[in-house]
Amino acid sequence: MPKHSEQNDALAGLLGLGTHSARKSHYPELVARLEELEAERNRYKWLFEHAVHGIFQASLQEGIRAANPALARMLGYESPAEALWHLTDLSHHLFIGGEAELEQIRHTLKTQQGLFGYDTRLRRKDGTAIDVIMNLLLKPDEDGLVEGFVADITDRKLAQMRLLQLNEQLEQRVTERTLELRKARDAAEAANHSKDKYLAAASHDLLQPLNAARLLISTLRERRLPDAETNLVERAHQALEGAEDLLTDLLDISKLDQQAIMPDIDVYRLDEVLLPLVSEFQSVADAAGLGFDHYIPAYALRSDFRLLTRILRNFLSNACRYTDHGRVLLGARKRGEYLRIEVWDTGRGIEADQMQSIFLEFNQLGVQRATERPGVGLGLAIVDRIASMLAYPIQVRSQLGRGSVFSIDVPLADPPEDLPVEAPGLMPVLGNPLPGRRLLVLDNELSILHSMAALLGQWGCEVLTATDQEAALAVLDGAPPEAILADYHLDQGVTGWEVATALREHFGQQIPVVMVTADRSDQCRRQLHGFGVPVLNKPVKAGKLRSVLSHLLSESHR
Repeated sequence: MPKHSEQNDALAGLLGLGTHSARKSHYPELVARLEELEAERNRYKWLFEHAVHGIFQASLQEGIRAANPALARMLGYESPAEALWHLTDLSHHLFIGGEAELEQIRHTLKTQQGLFGYDTRLRRKDGTAIDVIMNLLLKPDEDGLVEGFVADITDRKLAQMRLLQLNEQLEQRVTERTLELRKARDAAEAANHSKDKYLAAASHDLLQPLNAARLLISTLRERRLPDAETNLVERAHQALEGAEDLLTDLLDISKLDQQAIMPDIDVYRLDEVLLPLVSEFQSVADAAGLGFDHYIPAYALRSDFRLLTRILRNFLSNACRYTDHGRVLLGARKRGEYLRIEVWDTGRGIEADQMQSIFLEFNQLGVQRATERPGVGLGLAIVDRIASMLAYPIQVRSQLGRGSVFSIDVPLADPPEDLPVEAPGLMPVLGNPLPGRRLLVLDNELSILHSMAALLGQWGCEVLTATDQEAALAVLDGAPPEAILADYHLDQGVTGWEVATALREHFGQQIPVVMVTADRSDQCRRQLHGFGVPVLNKPVKAGKLRSVLSHLLSESHR
């Protein structure tokens, strides 16, 4: 109680209700407190008037009550007073979205008390619009009173528009694709977060014309041409491969940086993972004049099939690329609870002081000339990110001039019941099952339809093409195709799988289907995986297409 009495006496003294001596004793304390409050008020006033971003206080019913000079300049007014005079009706004079947008803001603030990172457009005094991002806070003690903080992002929006324009130019200049993508990367980095949005949106559009070009080049490569023309076709093929590798690397590194890739862990036989890589890189090694060996013991592993294959494909690609003579070996051995998968080569080797830098972005060791530089040095940076995400240790051993060994440790798993004692060899398709087969190709890109028809027609197939279900039924003329190659994303939100399913129901047959897509997102991958049919990513490789069709048509006629 004494303490409470002292507090009452002090309050009474401050209010002038105590004795004269008591009031007098509190005057210095009161003056000091008032000076502190005045200094604090001046600091906030200075910050309010000199802030780079716009600050305002407004009633959602009656308009803006206070604005700082930065907001006035942003909206094209000569002073905050002029802004206050004009901005009494927010729905007509400030927000481009009008009353509907303002009502949505009111509703959000009623439920959340705050709106953060709100991207919108505001109307300037001259009627033009600016893009802004703002934070809105509802003051709890005053109904409908909001404090806002506004940043002008018009320049960033313009940068995004420039990137989209760059995308359109890239589609028309396949031969300049690598240079343009590097410029796009530099411009995207300058535009900060817009880089990731651009790459994700551009991937599908960039892969479509690249796919058409790859199919046409593959068609020409299989024809008997004069030596001069053959040389030109091979050079075009190599240029397209370089552009495809660069685009794939840029998209992968972007998705990894955004943490947009989620591992899909399952159990696989070791031969399921390694034998397709053996098939793919045997021809690469042969073309480089290298021997290629593999050792695949009968084990099973637990991993993400696609991500692990991406790592091993990079190891094998580098081994073939940087080995001038000798051999490349792909093998595996058990190491405790892990399976160590290794790629050996007899190539140039890596100096000890450069062993760690090989995993940095845009780093290529020992490359002196542009002709030796097929990419931009993102491959091992992607490997490092994927391995870190999966928590798989990577080891590198190398001797300069004698070769290197890249390995990765993957968790072992209990083998499936049908795991053979020894890994089987590849099961080649006997004969050529393609000539005379009636195939339907579905795609909304006419250039890809023409390219696919040329390649499949050269293999002896009867090719029918369509852009949608109605056109497919028309060209089929009452007779079902023997197989369907369908692009996943068609026009107006329709998928190729929906059309293929409708055709199966129409003809009452389980027609074999191959899905083709340029969409490399995890969401699309999971959807396609659930269909239980082969999937080819664009740009489609001719050898892979022939192999998938041959096996599919052979199995359907057993």
